[in-house]
Amino acid sequence: MPGLTYCATGSSSNSEDLPPICFSECAASFLSLRKLFFPKFHSYFGLQKKKGGGGSGGGLSAACQSLLALSVRTHLFRCKTTRGMGLPGLLFLSSCAFFFYPTRAQYERYSFRSFPRDELMPLESAYRYGLDQYTGEHWAESVSYLEVSLRLHRLLRDSEAFCHLNCSSARMELGEEGREEEEEEEEDGKGDGGDRTHGRLSPRRFQGFPELRYFGDLLRRAQCLKRCKQGLPAFRQSQPSREVLQEFQRREPYKFLQFAYFKANNLPKAIAAAHTYLLKHPDDEMMKRNMAYYKTMPDAEDYLKDLESKSYETLFVRAVRAYNGENWKTSITDMELALPDFYRAYYDCIAACEGPREIKDFKEFYLSIADHYTEVLECKLKCEIDLTPVIGGYVVEKFVATMYHYLQFAYYKLNDLKNAAPCVASYMLFDQKDEVMKQNLVYYQYHKDKWGLTDEDFQPRPEAVRYYNITTLQKEMYEFAKEHVMDDDEGEVIEYLDDLLAVDGGTQ
Repeated sequence: MPGLTYCATGSSSNSEDLPPICFSECAASFLSLRKLFFPKFHSYFGLQKKKGGGGSGGGLSAACQSLLALSVRTHLFRCKTTRGMGLPGLLFLSSCAFFFYPTRAQYERYSFRSFPRDELMPLESAYRYGLDQYTGEHWAESVSYLEVSLRLHRLLRDSEAFCHLNCSSARMELGEEGREEEEEEEEDGKGDGGDRTHGRLSPRRFQGFPELRYFGDLLRRAQCLKRCKQGLPAFRQSQPSREVLQEFQRREPYKFLQFAYFKANNLPKAIAAAHTYLLKHPDDEMMKRNMAYYKTMPDAEDYLKDLESKSYETLFVRAVRAYNGENWKTSITDMELALPDFYRAYYDCIAACEGPREIKDFKEFYLSIADHYTEVLECKLKCEIDLTPVIGGYVVEKFVATMYHYLQFAYYKLNDLKNAAPCVASYMLFDQKDEVMKQNLVYYQYHKDKWGLTDEDFQPRPEAVRYYNITTLQKEMYEFAKEHVMDDDEGEVIEYLDDLLAVDGGTQ
């Protein structure tokens, strides 16, 4: 076993001439990997095979091929708690192997509804303490608090999503009790159309005042959020800084966990933590070298698990395996479960984007609102990217559309054209230029009388339409904001009146 070498996170080489880390088993299974991702669209019955696959190429890179012939001799690098590292670009295709194992890992004790009382503490405090223990080489204590901080982060994120989803329909309206009493007053001739009912604002009073109605609804939603958060334990703790939240989004805790696990003699979790971090940072040379070291150990491949994987990823992989085995019913069952599971994760993600914002600028009222909402839109646009599975280093491109692609053919193989046709239409929402799917659609339409199909059967599924409309509108609004609202030369926050007078030339 080679000795261990320690280095700071900022000192690892980023030289492009270093080959990517590949697995020796990769070459034998590469064709299976391609089959997993790219559905079979046969030429018979009007359905054509999709050429090219839309993947990453037909074989291994030269660097991977040369590395396969080499015996791995490397050292394990340790991350120090150095701050100020930049956010690497979101790069993929860093690994050539694929392994799928269900895992719960540090979330075994996690429950949004019944979070363990003994673990309730400020997220930032738990994280900082875990890093302090890491620096002091108290590995068991470091692991414990870093794991707790990951669970606290998930609790905070889930709590944020829970409140925003539950308050998304809050409006300045009467309750049922107040509405009934208002109707009784009108019947008795007591109502004048402009009264308050039990101190509540009537929606009728806002007629002709759209701006007031808009902000009335906003105030009602704020009231709902305030009440919701008062009842959740995650918001009773001091809230973490923006920088700490960004570190969790970048999976930074796993950079430290992987070495702490190793020093605590927990090799399976060390490998899993390194793998989890590499999925987000596939170009991190230090972590790739650590992974190369781990791979020299027996059965290391068995522990390659994404500790942040979502349940829809497991369902998707199972569905694709069943599809490749021509087990159409099982494939449909799992894929139909994966779709709503993904949508739930997506709507939770965009809801969580509506959390706190750190205000640094001194801006006019509407520009300040627009600036905040632009940040929210930017966060929501990242949800689609962040939730897209990366399996074996390969991004499942057009993930939602791909699920409908698998479904349409599986339904077709079972002669269930009533369900196949809407899946074709749903796919084409996301890729209207796909020639294969256009030909499939023409084929279905040509034989619609034979199969008893109507025009309604060729409409996209409602959940696909909703997802498409939301993501499209968000992108268009963000582009509008970038072009017309962002990059204003607004001044920084002025804390004192003297500063304000100085800016205004000494006049009041």
